[in-house]
Amino acid sequence: QVPLVESGGGLVQAGGSLRLSCAASGRTFSSYYMGWFRQAPGKEREFVASIRWFGGTTYYADSVKGRFTISRDNAKNTVYLQMNSLRPEETAVYYCTLTFSDGSSFNRAKVDYWGQGTQVTVSS
Repeated sequence: QVPLVESGGGLVQAGGSLRLSCAASGRTFSSYYMGWFRQAPGKEREFVASIRWFGGTTYYADSVKGRFTISRDNAKNTVYLQMNSLRPEETAVYYCTLTFSDGSSFNRAKVDYWGQGTQVTVSS
């Protein structure tokens, strides 16, 4: 098991910003991705962003490109999601993920570990 502990969710007005954090504890691995998915009420869980831990290559859903930034702190084993210009339709539970499968960090079915989720609410 790799516990993923998220923090940073909350309520923000449309156009505002939030930063989510996710700390991974336990074993370390030679290659993996950490990322974020989100699930809005009544909708499927969708990919938001991911980062390859070694190398730092980042991936984003088209809907968040230019507004969200994913980054990591190797020393703290922590990944961050800076979210700017938030929209009401982005209200959702945001889940931190860890994926081992190369090239599949955007694929919900390939995620190996999920965090417990943190609520982000964007008011209009």
